[in-house]
Amino acid sequence: MKAAIYFGPEHIALGDIPDAALKADHEILVEVTATSICGSDLHLYRGALDPIMEKGKSQTGHELIGKVIAVGRSVGKFRAGDRVSMAYSCSCGHCYMCEVGQTAHCETTHSAVYGFGLPFGNLNGTHAEAMVIPHAEAHTILVPEAISDAAALTLSCNLPSAIIGNRLADIQPGELVALIGCGPTGLMTLDIALRRGPGRLVAIDKVAHRLDTAARKGAVAIDAGQADWKEKALAESGGRGFDKVIEVVGYPDTLQMCLDIVRPGGTIAAIGVFTDATFNLNLADVFLRDITLHMNGFGNVQPFMWEGLRMMERGVIDPSQYFSHNFALAEIPKAFKTFNEKADQALKMLIQP
Repeated sequence: MKAAIYFGPEHIALGDIPDAALKADHEILVEVTATSICGSDLHLYRGALDPIMEKGKSQTGHELIGKVIAVGRSVGKFRAGDRVSMAYSCSCGHCYMCEVGQTAHCETTHSAVYGFGLPFGNLNGTHAEAMVIPHAEAHTILVPEAISDAAALTLSCNLPSAIIGNRLADIQPGELVALIGCGPTGLMTLDIALRRGPGRLVAIDKVAHRLDTAARKGAVAIDAGQADWKEKALAESGGRGFDKVIEVVGYPDTLQMCLDIVRPGGTIAAIGVFTDATFNLNLADVFLRDITLHMNGFGNVQPFMWEGLRMMERGVIDPSQYFSHNFALAEIPKAFKTFNEKADQALKMLIQP
């Protein structure tokens, strides 16, 4: 069968691999109806994990909407023909960490992630014609036909992450809020945050069409590429700084931006995926300003998948609006390049085998 394979930085291409097949009783075999590319995939694409990747073998992709083909003998929750999505991280549902909601830190799977190669459990990926989902009953969810393929894809990672970001920030009515990063997950975070009644919400990014989208939704858009971005942002807070800052990028520079604009006693919810090993955090500054800092890039999305599905079913959010491009699986190199370069008004890619 066909699947996307990592060959090196900025070199992910389609290749032939053995057909996906069940090997354990707790697995299900799924035909991939559609998949996409997440912002965290770009870290992989750009080579952040290159020294420890198995080039020419590791599959990519962790966002899924698909149809069950077959189930293992111990699986009673699903049957052939079911329409499903799954969490980006594989969790067993029974270990201590799963029981306390830290599903991304599953002690059975050792924090395995779909489509991230040897460093994260060497699982298969969603950028393929079919895939196997182990421990399926623990982190797979049935998806009603009324939910579009595009919207359903966001259940694997984006939408639950946006929910987590808002929970960590705990925005109260009237508070001043800043959002750093207006990619697809950032915009979903914005959609939810605006419903929480902030007094003002400032969206910060460098990409013009993403800022335009945020502005149309009611945010004050500020271009982080301009030298005076911080002055403009702080002016929106009356010079005091923001009550809550949500970061959805995952770079040391963007975390520093959060620290630069949060008020004393404020909260930072950083849900971007950070791959840098070090960051020069001024502990005295964080301590003396009483800043609450949450880091949750390796998000425990499984506990929030049902909540995301409910939000879509009840019309609270429509993630399908953020899909700007459609590609065939054979065009996976072009899809990655377009998303990475943010070319052609790119937001999110819909990829179909």
